[in-house]
Amino acid sequence: MVDVVLPDLHLRLATDSGVFSPGRLDPGTRVLLESVPPPPHEGDLLDLGCGYGPVALTMASRAPEATVWAVDVNRRALELCERNAKSSGLYKVRAVHVDEVPPRVRFSLIWSNPAIRIGKPALHAMLTRWLDRLTPDGAAYLVVQKHLGSDSLQRWLGERGWETTRAASRSAYRVLRVAARASADEVSEGGPATDDKER
Repeated sequence: MVDVVLPDLHLRLATDSGVFSPGRLDPGTRVLLESVPPPPHEGDLLDLGCGYGPVALTMASRAPEATVWAVDVNRRALELCERNAKSSGLYKVRAVHVDEVPPRVRFSLIWSNPAIRIGKPALHAMLTRWLDRLTPDGAAYLVVQKHLGSDSLQRWLGERGWETTRAASRSAYRVLRVAARASADEVSEGGPATDDKER
């Protein structure tokens, strides 16, 4: 079991070997959860790479009327996240495989401690897939270790049309705020453009 103790909540979560940081709340995840502004009260929110659920369940605790999509590729992690949500009385958490989120769903908020170690090509593909599903006024908050490339990731995101700023910096971590980028329709109408050579 892992206790997630934050100023506004206390969650006791079941974990298991084979999931991310099973013995304690990962320090980067703690920085993220202690740094982000409150989530929207309603709508669809996303925890990308949910593991056993500390981020998704914090989201759901802070926004009980919202639907929180907790996605991962690890089926064991999804089972734990679903069990932890039920035991915490958070019934609007949907723990699903990354390929099981309906394509119509758009997110007003994404929180993630992304799996940087999967390598840049896979990381960039994953982020592109999900950041392009932000609502026009939506935003993502990503926590990244400084020595694992937070600055280069910030540059890469900006070059591809996502306005990215540093929302917080603490210990060895940075929290990046990523705004939704303009759609193709907005660009053709004279809105913020992206560099086609980089897409």
